[in-house]
Amino acid sequence: MTRRSPLSSSVAIAGVAESDLGKVPGKTALELQAQAARAALADAGLRLRDVDAVFAHTDDRFSGLQLAEYLGITPRYLDSSNVGGMSNLMHIRHAMAAIAAGLCEVALITYGSTQLSDGSRKLTGLVEDPRSPRGQFIVPHGQLSPIGYYAMVAQLHMHRYGSRPADLAEIAVAARQWANLNPKAYRQGPLTLDEVNASPVVAAPLRQRDCCLVTDGGGALVVTSAQRARDLARMPVYVKGIAETFSHHYTPLELDDWLDTRVAETADEAFAMAGVTRGDIDVVQIYDHFTIGVLQSLEELGFCARGEGKDFVKGGRLAPGGDFPINTSGGGLSYGHPGMFGIFLVIEAVRQLRGECGERQLSHAHHALCHAPGLVFSANTTMILGNLA
Repeated sequence: MTRRSPLSSSVAIAGVAESDLGKVPGKTALELQAQAARAALADAGLRLRDVDAVFAHTDDRFSGLQLAEYLGITPRYLDSSNVGGMSNLMHIRHAMAAIAAGLCEVALITYGSTQLSDGSRKLTGLVEDPRSPRGQFIVPHGQLSPIGYYAMVAQLHMHRYGSRPADLAEIAVAARQWANLNPKAYRQGPLTLDEVNASPVVAAPLRQRDCCLVTDGGGALVVTSAQRARDLARMPVYVKGIAETFSHHYTPLELDDWLDTRVAETADEAFAMAGVTRGDIDVVQIYDHFTIGVLQSLEELGFCARGEGKDFVKGGRLAPGGDFPINTSGGGLSYGHPGMFGIFLVIEAVRQLRGECGERQLSHAHHALCHAPGLVFSANTTMILGNLA
């Protein structure tokens, strides 16, 4: 076992909560964040006046300032960094550093989106600045983002390693089976491999059921020092290891290999910081905006060798009763996906480690791994959580 970093387990996630989920007409993204924030603070046994740091992002600008004003918080520390789906995991790392430096004590981390109600994920809903690099060189050629890029990755994986659409369908079916055990999941009911492969093609070879949902919703986390968390209402869940990588690109066009996106670097660093191994991980939460993203991440994270993901996911291994539980909420494929999903990976991981997941609760859950990307292969965060310091 490797030697742990001094920052390992220095902070804990003391409270988690979602807002209303699914289709939530009549509420703004700010209102959904505030709803989740109040619930997460109550979960931790804290009040708004205890919060001295705000980390927030939405699909709008100035998220942290807006949320602080809305909730009546005057923060000592504020961060609205937005790098896509991994932003809230990055906020956890920033909060860890800020708490260690004495810049704050109780960090409130939130996200909210009303993409379903707004219809902003429809083809005509996103407007790209025609002066931007994407607006000049990508949009005019009809590339759908991000699904077009992930479709190309799926084609590359199939060409290089012989994976098939049926292998990706295993991931969607497992997600649905977990969602059927989660009363909060937006989409439930039976789903078979054949039904996934019969769903409409969106960007070949990816089909409708290979793609995440579009929903409304918000989430919140409360992060504080490990010492303070021990005196709060819930079992602390410690941040044992966390790491990030950032590439220089905004789009993946300059990547040498679209199947090697620096995820392995974050995994190796996070495991070294945590002082645990892949064999110690009991549950995995991977950003499942597309089924190919899960397959690719499993390989890059080192849970299986490159090209072996297609065999790794077969036979219900990822589903309830399988030996590699993943995305136990139902994930972005069946639980919900309000714009950016990173915070919901963490919420589910914390609940599994606290033993609060009802029918889908794992019998043995002491370490969880969460992984999320930012934009399209532009950034990555891997985090390891544990319920024992």
